[in-house]
Amino acid sequence: MFRQPNSHLLRRGRYSETGRAYLVTAVVHPRFPLFSDFHLGRLLVAELKRAHDSGMVNSWAWVIMPDHFHWLFDLNDATLADVMRQTKSRSTLSVNRARRSRERFWQRGYHDRAVRVEEDLRKMARYIIANPLRAGLVERIGDYPLWDAAWL
Repeated sequence: MFRQPNSHLLRRGRYSETGRAYLVTAVVHPRFPLFSDFHLGRLLVAELKRAHDSGMVNSWAWVIMPDHFHWLFDLNDATLADVMRQTKSRSTLSVNRARRSRERFWQRGYHDRAVRVEEDLRKMARYIIANPLRAGLVERIGDYPLWDAAWL
């Protein structure tokens, strides 16, 4: 099992508030570009959609980058820890099934940021989905296949 230095500090002060918007980021260890494979990226998308469809969250925007993902959502009927545990666990199972592997690939923990009421969710969503542009993966957002936002 791999541990990131100071990963335990990510949990300090974490609080789940129903109805609050959160921006979360989870990273593949050791920044391996696992989701460069479109099929594997779509398996992760299915897990984000499952969390939304089950009522745990209300998704606003997400992007799957080659070695991490960003996800903006309102927390509904679950804790932040439950959402991330289920999403990472289920995606590990489906990705490993497709790869015929048993490896753990997510770094421990995740980064979360509670969104303040006065912050503009659309502006945050635009920032999230522009990640492939800033990373130089595409020249136009529409050319990148692994993103979505509620405001289309």
